[in-house]
Amino acid sequence: MAAAKPVLTDSLSFCLAQLAAAAGQGLGGEKDSATNETPLGRALLALRTRHIKAEGGIERFRTRGGLRPLLALLRRAAAADPAPSPAGPGSAPSSAVSATSGPAPSSDSAPAAVSSTPSPPVRLRKTLDLALSILANCCTEGACRAEVRRLGGILSLVTILQCVKTDSIQNRTARALGNLAMEPESCGDIHSSGAVPLLVESLTACQDSQCLQSVVRALRNLADSPQHRLALAQQGAVRPLAELLAAAPDSALTSALVRALLELSRGCSRACAEQLSLGGGLGPLVSLASHPKRAVSEATILILANLCAQGLVRPALGNAGGVEVLLGELQRRRGPNGASPASQQPLVRAVCLLCREAINRARLRDAGGLELLMGLLRDPRASAWHPRVVAALVGFLYDTGALGRLQALGLVPLLAGQLCGEVGDEEEEGREAASWDFPEERTPERAEAGSFRSLRSWLISEGYAAGPRDISPDWSPERCPAPEPAEPVSPTSLRTPRTPRTPSRSPAASTEEPWGREGPALLLLSRFSQAPDPSGALVTGPALCGLLAYVTGAPGPPSPRALRILARLTCNPACLEAFVRSYGAALLRAWLVLGVAPDDWPTPRARPARRSQHRELGEMLLQNLSVQAESPFGVGALTHLLLSGSPEDRVACALTLPFICRKPSLWRRLLLDQGGLRLLLAALTRPAPHPLFLFFAADSLSCLQGLVSPAVSPALPPASPLDLDPPSPCLYEPLLGPAPVPAPDLHFLLDSGLQLPAQRAASATASPFFRALLSGSFAEAQMDLVPLRGLSPSAAWPILHHLHGCRGCGAALGPVPPPGQPLLGSEAEEALEAAGRFLLPGLEEELEEAVGRVHLGPQGGPESVGEVFRLGRPRLAAHCARWTLGPGQCPRNRGLALVGLVEAAGEEAGLLTEALLAVVMGIELGAKVPA
Repeated sequence: MAAAKPVLTDSLSFCLAQLAAAAGQGLGGEKDSATNETPLGRALLALRTRHIKAEGGIERFRTRGGLRPLLALLRRAAAADPAPSPAGPGSAPSSAVSATSGPAPSSDSAPAAVSSTPSPPVRLRKTLDLALSILANCCTEGACRAEVRRLGGILSLVTILQCVKTDSIQNRTARALGNLAMEPESCGDIHSSGAVPLLVESLTACQDSQCLQSVVRALRNLADSPQHRLALAQQGAVRPLAELLAAAPDSALTSALVRALLELSRGCSRACAEQLSLGGGLGPLVSLASHPKRAVSEATILILANLCAQGLVRPALGNAGGVEVLLGELQRRRGPNGASPASQQPLVRAVCLLCREAINRARLRDAGGLELLMGLLRDPRASAWHPRVVAALVGFLYDTGALGRLQALGLVPLLAGQLCGEVGDEEEEGREAASWDFPEERTPERAEAGSFRSLRSWLISEGYAAGPRDISPDWSPERCPAPEPAEPVSPTSLRTPRTPRTPSRSPAASTEEPWGREGPALLLLSRFSQAPDPSGALVTGPALCGLLAYVTGAPGPPSPRALRILARLTCNPACLEAFVRSYGAALLRAWLVLGVAPDDWPTPRARPARRSQHRELGEMLLQNLSVQAESPFGVGALTHLLLSGSPEDRVACALTLPFICRKPSLWRRLLLDQGGLRLLLAALTRPAPHPLFLFFAADSLSCLQGLVSPAVSPALPPASPLDLDPPSPCLYEPLLGPAPVPAPDLHFLLDSGLQLPAQRAASATASPFFRALLSGSFAEAQMDLVPLRGLSPSAAWPILHHLHGCRGCGAALGPVPPPGQPLLGSEAEEALEAAGRFLLPGLEEELEEAVGRVHLGPQGGPESVGEVFRLGRPRLAAHCARWTLGPGQCPRNRGLALVGLVEAAGEEAGLLTEALLAVVMGIELGAKVPA
């Protein structure tokens, strides 16, 4: 079969030549009788269908210089079109068109330039169609877009858009502009050229779906920045899109409209929200959220989320069903097969914003929104959103049912954890995001805190302020003047509530209570603390730890609201039992008065240097609890806990009583007469019910000792177990010299072979054991070299001294190892065992005192107390207890010492219990103590 005969249009050079000729001479030309087409028409058709679509065709067309004549041709075609209708706002001025229209049209086309024909001639329309199609295809390449912009092609397209109202021409022009708008520089030029009003006009005038899709796409691409999105909304581009969407168009146009509205609603402006609502787009958008095409439904949901940034549209959005849609989608994305946290962020923001209006809060609560928000607060992956969620929950502050549900879901400990936890930065909202429950409000122009701005409308609605102008960004509902920087916060000022008043807007208003990142959480906690019985929620370990961590760890002065919450709880009689059960009173004393927090135990950590303020606050709170405990109600509650409570409650009550009871008749009856002290001592060796239990117990026993023996001044240092007189003269050393006086008549032989001189008479009178050994019927009575088995030289040394009358000469210190070395298995233990075996009680006591002098003296520490107790000797146990509970002992060392004692005692706690009981009661170990 013969190959097809080549034609002239197969050559790109021929097509470019025809294009250049038409651009320079005119749009006419003789028709080919066979094809009924002009050479220009054939060239344009070949360029569009063959050359441009070929691989690398667009680049060849550009490098061969095809864009310049193509744009010149478009200018001529625009100039040859019938006179345009009056230009609308933003249209390109006619002078600009003529200035860039290139050479004057030929005489053949001049009559057409002044014709009043309503539509262009068929040949001109076809030429424009082909040329615009070629240009739009070329503008898919970046280099071509830059070249078209440099050659002034944007203004030519805007002129055609203004002059030629044919759907096909408008379609291709909008497509070309949409492709050009993919470049930020071109996008700015298109906005400046006045194309937006013309595109908006096309939305209302055009009926063709393809044309509308091209116009919608162009508007979408023109929304490439916040400034351009705002300009599009201000020029009315959003409302016709919403009206088209409400008209239920075909699926392709619906998809294009949704994509365009998604771009235009990013950072949603007031104008965008107003136009979308006025255009009737809210209902269709809510319906499209369940569209079978996932791309459409997801884009629609994001549009609804973006609209929530504008308070004016949120009530209408809720009425249209948007609350349920957004909440359901967020629940789906947070499910086991849900999306990533990044995709949840806009929905979280939207749901939180919906909590600002009462009507939407009701819908959200009924749709399970409270559970969802609580799930977010529990999720560590959502920590960046926690401040926003807490601020949203403040909207439910006076919704009693919602508050009860939130409390049941565990909100309080989560709020307490928010006070000092590491959280993400809170994104500030614009003034338009404020609650639309009060649409007349106007936010002051100056910068304000994000959390306060989020709650402004609610503060007004609840009567905390008379109006927006009465609210300072640093003011919060329960206003309490903050102290001057040079003065510490006085906790005593918390005993009487302050009356809120409208703050002044003068510069002197710097004493107003600050509203920081923790403000929403504190406001909710304050609301919970005002309940008749807040003990179940707030008087718990996690909640108290969160409040105390904030009070003591805040970089600056803590919010007075936190101090008022603690004061309110300690003054509420309904909270007394909860403070006892949860070890709350002991925690207040340890954290605030003694400066030991759970994180500081057993290893201390650096804390802000405001110890005096914290101590004053702690003493005030404990005094509040004392008032409650010593009231008739408190006495009955404590008695019930100690006598009829669970084993854990009884121990907690016994431990807490020394901190909050100062009446001797009360603490003596409960702790001594009714066995509270023995309960506490017996619990020391059981599993600890609190991380600081042993620290609390040591502090409690020390306080009780002070109550029992108030004459002991706490300023005095703890008495040393051995405050002995200076060393006495040694009576054994004369036997050791080269000329001993008197001469030894006996030697003791040790296992090591060492022979130690001795006097038989002195040794026999020192103990019944040696009397029987050396003067009785045993063979050793006739021996001059008597073996002593199981003794090392160091252990035998104090024994020989004692046998010869030495008392306090210092020999007992010889076998005692220095502090830090174990006593079990040491020569000191060997000497003690030998002293008992040889019936030398005086030596036993002297050795025990020597151990106490070395390990429980100034050089010893809390770690030595357990080592000494492990020797299992009652007198040493008493020394250990006395060192631990001494009135001048450091609280931390006291707690560490008790830990060592409990570890050393193990399951055999009898000796430890008796030693501690004797020291607390101020009696000698072994004496009769209360049962």
